[in-house]
Amino acid sequence: MGVEKRFGDLLALSDINLDIKKGEFFTLLGPSGCGKTTLLRTIAGFYRQDSGDIYLGDELINDVPAYKRNTGMVFQNYAVFPHMTVFENVAYGLKVRKLPAKEIEVKVTAALKNVHLSGYEDRTPDKLSGGQQQRVGLARAMAIEPRVLLFDEPLSNLDAKLRVEMRDEIRSVQKALGITAVYVTHDQEEALVISDRIAVVNFGKIQQVGMPWDIYKDPVNLFVATFVGKINALDVQLGESLLGGMRKAVTGSVTFTVPSAGTEDCTDAVLAFRPEDIVETTSEAAGSNRLAGPLKATSFLGTVASMEIDLQGQGIVIERHRPKKIDIPNLGEVVEFAVPPDACLLFDKKSGRRLGGGRAR
Repeated sequence: MGVEKRFGDLLALSDINLDIKKGEFFTLLGPSGCGKTTLLRTIAGFYRQDSGDIYLGDELINDVPAYKRNTGMVFQNYAVFPHMTVFENVAYGLKVRKLPAKEIEVKVTAALKNVHLSGYEDRTPDKLSGGQQQRVGLARAMAIEPRVLLFDEPLSNLDAKLRVEMRDEIRSVQKALGITAVYVTHDQEEALVISDRIAVVNFGKIQQVGMPWDIYKDPVNLFVATFVGKINALDVQLGESLLGGMRKAVTGSVTFTVPSAGTEDCTDAVLAFRPEDIVETTSEAAGSNRLAGPLKATSFLGTVASMEIDLQGQGIVIERHRPKKIDIPNLGEVVEFAVPPDACLLFDKKSGRRLGGGRAR
């Protein structure tokens, strides 16, 4: 609690307070250099915090060296020993602990079975694929029966298809064994899929902690909103109040109707809304915030077509799910759409904090 870590003049971690539950899959999510790996290595004992306390369960481990903390680490670069067989790699931590040979054999066999590598005991790493090498690293971390499994961007060196397979497998194994896991990644989709809860980190500070749904749908500040998933963001001036708890928000010659709750003392704001919340329409029944603009660009992503609309010099991204080629407008063609007022998120332009309370979106 209250963990702080400096490297010279650089404040890498600032007032970190987290309570990770037993058996939870907890992810540290943030951009490169934000402090998430520093925090993971501080938990592991590779770094010593300058202030604050770290507990494993009820045990204060500030002065416990890394090798006595009983944590298992899975690294980004696999970190398997090339001169050892799969069995020897997985057995390494157990041999260091001087366990009897029979017990080592039982634990290694169980760990390899958990990651679907039974029968690979005598192979060397050069005979394994990248995914299999990462499974060896996972089995080695699990074999010592750690109190906490620590993952340092373990899938970043794998191809896209294998990343999906491995993240599902890691999640499955972790839940089956009930081991607490702390997972570091910069991949928002990976974090949303794999986590029970997420801590979004930036500049060494925790920005928000919550379940994936809350992080995506109810961001507490502009950084979280723009970092986790795609979002359209426009600088607006907040104007007069309207009936029904609404208020005008103006950008250029475009006027939006937005919720007024929490905006009473603010005039300069950022209006944000997700691409999937936009409604394509030519109907007057669409209600407020009916807009139109020429199509600037399209991107086909398989199940989704992403379209960028020019709204008076500002790009607005709309997503069309399960697209048909014939339905995608031509470049320059005018697209009409509406932004439902309850899809609008407002943030203070200066501080970035969310304006208004959270809600189910």
